[in-house]
Parts: sequence; C-alpha cells; structure tokens
Amino acid sequence: MRDITKTFGTTVANNKVNLDIYKGEILSLLGENGSGKTTLMNMLSGIYYPDEGEISIYGKPAAIHSPKEAFDYGIGMIHQHFKLVDVFTAAENIVLGLKEEGKLDLEKASMKIREICDAYGFDIDPKQKIYNMSVSQKQTVEIVKVLYRGADILILDEPTAVLTPQETEKLFAVLRNMKTAGKTVVIITHKLHEVLAISDRVAVLRKGEFIGDMITAETNEQEMTNMMVGRQVSLNIDRPEPVNPKARIRVEGLTVRSQDGILKLDDVSFTANSGEILGIAGISGCGQKELLEAIAGLQPVETGTISYIDDDGQSEELIGKDPLQIAAMGVALSFVPEDRLGMGLVANMDLTDNMMLRSFRKGRSMFTDRKTPKKLAEQVVDELEVNTPSTATPVRKLSGGNVQKVLVGREIASAPTVLLSAYAVRGLDINSSYTIYDLLNQQKQKGVAVVYVGEDLDVLMELSDRILVLCGGKVSGVVDGRTADKNQIGMMMTKLGGGSDNE
Repeated sequence: MRDITKTFGTTVANNKVNLDIYKGEILSLLGENGSGKTTLMNMLSGIYYPDEGEISIYGKPAAIHSPKEAFDYGIGMIHQHFKLVDVFTAAENIVLGLKEEGKLDLEKASMKIREICDAYGFDIDPKQKIYNMSVSQKQTVEIVKVLYRGADILILDEPTAVLTPQETEKLFAVLRNMKTAGKTVVIITHKLHEVLAISDRVAVLRKGEFIGDMITAETNEQEMTNMMVGRQVSLNIDRPEPVNPKARIRVEGLTVRSQDGILKLDDVSFTANSGEILGIAGISGCGQKELLEAIAGLQPVETGTISYIDDDGQSEELIGKDPLQIAAMGVALSFVPEDRLGMGLVANMDLTDNMMLRSFRKGRSMFTDRKTPKKLAEQVVDELEVNTPSTATPVRKLSGGNVQKVLVGREIASAPTVLLSAYAVRGLDINSSYTIYDLLNQQKQKGVAVVYVGEDLDVLMELSDRILVLCGGKVSGVVDGRTADKNQIGMMMTKLGGGSDNE
C-alpha cells in the first residue's frame, strides 16, 4: 500500500500510509482507538476505496472496489462483528452467495469444508446451526468461509476480543498452521502480549499515520506502546491494598431467567466489599450482564436476595426496588453495553445533555440545571482526554473509544458507594484503558465497592483483589486476584477445574 489516504468529512482516517505485507508472514497492525487500523484494512478488503494512493498485489496495481473483487485477489477479512445467518448451518453460511455450476451440493461443500478444517486444525461441524455455537465456533466459521473462497491473505479484526485464553491459544495454533501453508495473516489488535505471542512483524499506526514497523522478536511491549501513544507510558496496573473492607452487597441464592425462560444465573452467592475491586470472570454470555443488571434493579429475579449493607451495618433488600431507588442509595451501574449508543447514551445529544441524563431528576425547580452537567462534561473531557471539538459536539460524532470515556466518566462522577462496571475498557486502546483502571482504583481507595466485569483476563488478574468465576450461570469459585493462576481461571470458566468455594 502506497500513500493511502482516506477521509470521512473533515476527519482524516488515514494519511499517506505506506505499508508492506509479505507472503507467508503474520503481521500485527497495532494502534490506539481511532488510529485508522480498521479503515486501512477495509480498503484492502474492498469495503472502502482510498481517496488517494495505490495498492499493488505481487507487484501489479490492484483496484479493489468490493469485497468480491478483494476475493478475486485472494484477500478476505474476518470482521469484529460476525456476518452470519443464525438459522443456517455452518456449511450453508460458508457457501452463501457463491455462484456454482448447477444445483448446490451441500454434501460436496461439507466435504471441502472438512478438508479445510483438517488441513489447518479447525474443529467445526458443517451441519451445526449457528445459533447453537459458541463465539469461537462462529469465528471459526467466518475464517473457514474466507478460506473456502480461496483467500491467501486473511485479515482478522480484533479476533481475540471475546475468546477465553484456551480459545485464543487454539486460534493462534491455527494461524501458525496457515502461515506454514504459505498464507499471509494480518491481525488488527491492541493487545501487546498477543502481538509478541503470534506475529513475525508489527506495524504501528498513530492518528492515521504510519509510524514504523519492527521485527516482533526485536521489540518489546514498552517500545510498542511508546510508538502507539507517542510518549512514555507506564505499563503497570496499580493494585493498592483494600482499605478497611466491609461487606457492602451480599447476594444469596440468586436465580435469574431471561424473557424466553433460559436460565441465566443459577443459585449465585457472593459478597462485594467496600474498598476493594471484585472482578467477575466468565466466557461471554455466562451471566455477568444479568448479575449486574439484577443488582441495579434492571433485571427481574426469580429467587434469591440482594442486600445492601450501609456503613452502620444495616442491611436493606434491593429486590423489589426500582432502578431509581437503587441509584439513590448510591449503587451506580456503569454498564458499557455492546451497543454503546443504543443503550448508554443518546447519539444526537451533546456531551452536556448526556451528562444531564444522569442528574436531571435532581432539579429543584421546573427548569433543569444545565451548569453542573456542563462542568461535569468539561471535567470528563479533561480528565479522560476525550478527543472532541467541544462539549457541544453530538456524541455520535465521536469515535467508539471516546464515547466510552463519556459513559464511564459520567457514572463515576455520580459519587457512588457501589460501582458496577461492565466492559469499561471494551475496545479501548492501552492508554485510555489505563486512565480508566486508574479511575477505578481511585474509587476503591475512596471506599467504594467496585464490581468489575471485563473481557481481558490478564487485566482482571492485575486489577482485582478477588475474582468470582462464573460458568454457565453458576459460581465456579472465588479466587484471590494476587495469587490466581491464569490457566486455573480459564479452566474454571469452562468448568474443567474447580476453584475454592469460600465466599
């Protein structure tokens, strides 16, 4: 790729980027949020067309106007959000949209799929329906779909965001097999330990510009971070000792079903203490979301109790109270949903108005108070380094990472006694993530009971004082964050190993 430039309105996503990708290598494309990694690869896979610059493949100029044309050049991209039809089988999804001579022969297709699986070490049943699959199986279908179409260059966008450590290892083993077979793999990521584990070479983008590339074996996490951020960044997550921990939330025998009757939480019991961070580990969809929503009053509970214990040791039942009453007691739910704009913020409102969503009921008169939320918006923009022209900018115009800072900053600013934080750093780059870990630690030191649900197990183990492991809606155990072993937690998440049963 030579001098590739792409703009959206006044935003320059990529500016004169030069990038070489070699045959038979695994290249990591690294950069902060909004640095233009996905945009650059979307131009290689035919989703966008560059405004300037040229792409050549094996030395010949290539014009790629659509994903279909990209496949003709042997390029396939596996996106963060899978594009699969739930009610179809794996095989049906893989051949979907392909023009073949005569009648579609699913048996023949299944045989070819099995050959691909055997060649690279995939584990997938062509006849299994998508809705019965785990996240990693769906991802496998997406990869096989691209290989079935004959791709030699595979681009994976944040492929490990929702995988357990064991699933990540499995994926990496498959990618190494592909490399051995002469395929080229590009991974878009911002997880540095994965870059070191899997790639041969790493290329860094910063603010839409190409900063440089290195042989992975000749660099380290610190050097890569400094290139990504443009300055020295400390890579240690602090874990201050808990301050005078006392029981703040006690959950006993909690059972929750979804609207369609599926058991989401099964007899869950634990205690969250003030002045500590309780991490919650589990595979995506194993009940973390329902647990936090039940505490915040957003999720109907079938059986069990959730007690809030105040500073004097007085206990009060939260079940039966509405979310407003629970929030008034100091329980703040900073839930960063998968759909940040749909659930957490109003896209067309500006930053100040989004702050007001939290506080407008506190108005004494018929007029809402606009000064305080504006001050709060300015404070959040300043402290969390939100990249925005002003607090009057509509939230929908901000990048995903900046939207998230607004969401988390708003909840923390409500001065809670319990902070329920889910996916606070989902999709955030390393620099922004550390700002948020720091904020959570500040809350802990103020005596707030912080319950943290996160996708990155390494972070969970560095940040949490205790870790509650969920598997299929049940508690597998509670482990000490300081002494826990990553593989042990991975096994507990998938029910293979038991943990301690102490509270």
